Amino acid sequence: MRTGTMNLGILAHVDAGKTSVTEQLLFLSGSIRRAGSVDSGTAHTDWLEVERRRGISVKSASSVLQYQGLDINLIDTPGHVDFIGEVERCLGVLDGAVLVISGAEGVQSQTRLLWRALEQLRVPTLILVNKVDRVGCQPQEVLDQIRQELTGRLFVTQEVFSPGSEDCRVAAPSGYWETALEAAAEYDDQMAQAFLEETAVDRETLLNSLRAGVAARELFPVLFASAKMGVGMKELLDGIVEFLPQAPQQDEAPLSGVVYKVEHDPVMGKAAHLRLFSGCIKNRDSLTVLGSEQAQKITQIRRLNGQKAVDIGEIHSGEIGAVYGLSSIKTGDVIGQAPDRPVCKLAVPLLQVQAYPAAEDELPALTAALQELSEEDPLLNLEWTPESRELHLRITGMIQLEILTELIQERYRLAVRFSAPTVIYKETPSSPAEGLEVYTMPKPCWAVVKLLVEPLPRGSGIQYESAIKEKQLPYRYQNHVRTSLFDSIKQGPLGWEVTDAKFTLVDGEHHHVHTHPLDFFVATPVAVQRALVNSGTILLEPMTKVTLSAGEEFLGRVIRDVMNMRGTFDTPLIRQGQFTLEAVLPVATSLDYPIDFRSMTSGKGTYASEFCGYQECPLELGKTAPRRGVDPLDRSKWILYARSAMQ
Repeated sequence: MRTGTMNLGILAHVDAGKTSVTEQLLFLSGSIRRAGSVDSGTAHTDWLEVERRRGISVKSASSVLQYQGLDINLIDTPGHVDFIGEVERCLGVLDGAVLVISGAEGVQSQTRLLWRALEQLRVPTLILVNKVDRVGCQPQEVLDQIRQELTGRLFVTQEVFSPGSEDCRVAAPSGYWETALEAAAEYDDQMAQAFLEETAVDRETLLNSLRAGVAARELFPVLFASAKMGVGMKELLDGIVEFLPQAPQQDEAPLSGVVYKVEHDPVMGKAAHLRLFSGCIKNRDSLTVLGSEQAQKITQIRRLNGQKAVDIGEIHSGEIGAVYGLSSIKTGDVIGQAPDRPVCKLAVPLLQVQAYPAAEDELPALTAALQELSEEDPLLNLEWTPESRELHLRITGMIQLEILTELIQERYRLAVRFSAPTVIYKETPSSPAEGLEVYTMPKPCWAVVKLLVEPLPRGSGIQYESAIKEKQLPYRYQNHVRTSLFDSIKQGPLGWEVTDAKFTLVDGEHHHVHTHPLDFFVATPVAVQRALVNSGTILLEPMTKVTLSAGEEFLGRVIRDVMNMRGTFDTPLIRQGQFTLEAVLPVATSLDYPIDFRSMTSGKGTYASEFCGYQECPLELGKTAPRRGVDPLDRSKWILYARSAMQ
């Protein structure tokens, strides 16, 4: 019997049944008395009113079950692409995952995205083909699709009887252990030799080999189920315990943990959901966030099980819990040392909106509400412009905007209106150029900053380095330049965030008497904007890679639509009267096309898309953005603003 802790994620494309799977696992383990239903709004992990009303998960939720001596922390994640940020934050704290695939729809767009993330993060994964009771479910076709689009390293542990009906059932196939040995032989030399020589292998030895293969992502067990009918759920629970690795126990190692979720409890205050990779924390311990010098004291530690909470007083390595009392904590903060684990970027908000209160006197309350929500979801990236009293947010889709509206109404009793979404462009320098600011008046002040900006290849982001020594400009002032620079590039000459550029501090000067510590925060933004103006910036627009599939009779019209949207496409594939077309489209021209495409095909076509980067856009086909706040190039006004001297 295995003992220990496992942090397990349940992941899927929307409507593949992952919440139903979670409910069944909790029920079978005795954690809940009755499995809830998404359709009836009784799901244990979908307890927000908006989730129950809409029948979808919009927040990740943690539950706890015990089975065969193992404590399993289940993390149920949203399936809709608009809430991929919630999934991204959870993936980094998992020991293993169950990837749920609908037996009726097969591998879908979100399935592919999740698979690539699991691969990048090296998370051991079981594959569950759910909904085998659905009419049209063909298990062998789904397996073929998994092999073609995800991986061929499968260990199919079951066969399905009477698929596509309510009489469906699953069972281990005849020759199970022979199949297991053949699967292990693909990566284990000892098992390969036993397979070739037809030598008997001890079952525990073979199981250990299978577990090692799963842990190394050399092998992916496949199970079948109908969560709705309760079919295959006991086998899934056994498979989780049998194959997936548990969390390492490292209580004596230096403290290391990650905050993967922040919630605001109306009674307890801010709750930081924390995964400890090593070390141990207890009530009244003081914690320091990586990059901050301010220690914060824990007032309470709880283990959440859906909406219920139990005081536990401490969290050991490998465990998760909700920590209270850390007032300045944010989602994504690292406690102690950064864990030695890969990172993955899934969510890229491509749209922005402005938020308006129902009444002008509600603006402070709405600002506070959005600040709180931004602590829970940093991707919202709330920007408050005090000069124009504007609130700007970034979003991933229209469903997210609808959910935000409902959440703000339910939680804060505030009515909010959002502007029509606009696409988030970016800009990049076109050629190397320098920018100089000599800030020596009005006294007392003295800061000279000279920056070189150079363009970088697409997708490089921002790089910064200093080419001057401590003797010329003390490092504390150089750090001020660096900090100010990254804030200054949020808006370039065209009004968009600057990317794919390298900034080098090539010259700088201070004065032993006249320099104030804040002077370089005044001078740097001016130097940055002058360098960008001297370079000239190029507008960049976000692009999506789409895969469209429908009846062959729609192909001509779809190709014309793609060309009208300034898209590019590969040669379409035609099979059995259906076409599949891959294209790259600008987000700005294709926002409404999924609706148009499904309407054109009477809902029978499939449309999958994912962000694929930024590319150059002619200025006349794109959009500039107005400057928010004071422009550093309006030097006199900027100095007054930066020195808090404006009336």
